[in-house]
Amino acid sequence: MDTKDIFKKVRKIEIKTRGLSHQIFSGHYHSSFKGRGMAFSEVREYQYGDDIRSIDWNVTARFNHPYIKIFEEERELTVLLLIDVSGSNEFGTKQQLKEEQMTEIAAVLAFSAIQNNDKVGVIFFSDKVEKFIPPKKGTSHILRIIRELIDFHPESQKTNIAEGLRYLTNAIKKRCTAFIISDFMDRGFENALKIAGNKHDIVALRIYDQREEDLPKMGLIKVYNKETGKKMWVDTTSSKVRENYKNWWKEHDHYLNTLFLRSGIDSALIRTDQDYVKPLVNLFKRREARF
Repeated sequence: MDTKDIFKKVRKIEIKTRGLSHQIFSGHYHSSFKGRGMAFSEVREYQYGDDIRSIDWNVTARFNHPYIKIFEEERELTVLLLIDVSGSNEFGTKQQLKEEQMTEIAAVLAFSAIQNNDKVGVIFFSDKVEKFIPPKKGTSHILRIIRELIDFHPESQKTNIAEGLRYLTNAIKKRCTAFIISDFMDRGFENALKIAGNKHDIVALRIYDQREEDLPKMGLIKVYNKETGKKMWVDTTSSKVRENYKNWWKEHDHYLNTLFLRSGIDSALIRTDQDYVKPLVNLFKRREARF
């Protein structure tokens, strides 16, 4: 893809996702993701019913009248987007590829974050960390992230979610909100997720295609696994083949849901041929209800 095409695509995604984040997500995002705590704002005279623990004794002594400290929530967050760039995301059977939808979702979250004056950074991972963009503020920074999402070429096609999580834990010292945007076609990251979740606020956004859930009856087809490089013939007319595949999907789905629940991780399941707005808004509303 040449520079002109990349610029056009960046602009198209910017227009769409900036509008969505402004109209739909900014309010939900603000109330769903909290800052680091409370910061001192000002003092005012004590009023009946105020918490006496908030009395500022130095100011009270100076004016011989009780004053209390007013605190405001520290809103500024650091948001990290952990983007899965492995080969399995180059798949889609209807409207768009998984990686294309992941790009749009990442852009919406990034624009929502900067509207709330938050910093945004990105970790691109396959079976290793491919690239780290440190958290910063500003529209030009977000446009750089979108450009990277569109035109990034990973060195590896494989997946290791644990590597991305370990990098997050080690690289980001202060607590942040981290969105893992992946198809989660991986296992063995339970311990890394637990450690990262104890330090950071982790949210899992699982992107999948309808044909990954239910193998269609299309006759004898050649299947290519982008992550392993292997090719094989599959007889999709066989009810046994389709049933085994569906059982595998159900088992993997149960594994992920149980893992997220046990780890206290918020998650959303998003299909490539459906609008991602509704599952994201529902995720934000669930978080709002807890605060």
